[in-house]
Amino acid sequence: MTRRLTLRTRTTPAGPVIELAGDLDHYSAPEVRAALPGLDLRPGRQLVLDLGGVTFCDSSGITVLIAARNHALAAGAGIALAAVPDPVSRIFRIVGLDQVFPVHPTVLAAEAAWRPTAG
Repeated sequence: MTRRLTLRTRTTPAGPVIELAGDLDHYSAPEVRAALPGLDLRPGRQLVLDLGGVTFCDSSGITVLIAARNHALAAGAGIALAAVPDPVSRIFRIVGLDQVFPVHPTVLAAEAAWRPTAG
């Protein structure tokens, strides 16, 4: 049974945070993609994707994470993943996403590692 995805956004001094909980899959990925244009991303800031509540991630979920990365980079911002659960982290390692995204144990750690860049 699919666990419905919940998506919540908030803004920190470093930039926007998207908190996801549930299954990040074919059914929920469009919701995440639709949230991207509404984010207040500016050069030098950072988008953090908090995956602490994600219970499953399929190829559509991976695709939307890459879309979020592309969106952040196009805005001149950085991106980081936070609180990636072990089963999801294993998938990310298998497909090489651990080489594409900075990963932090918590959103606070991602924010602490953020360094503003000249924009």
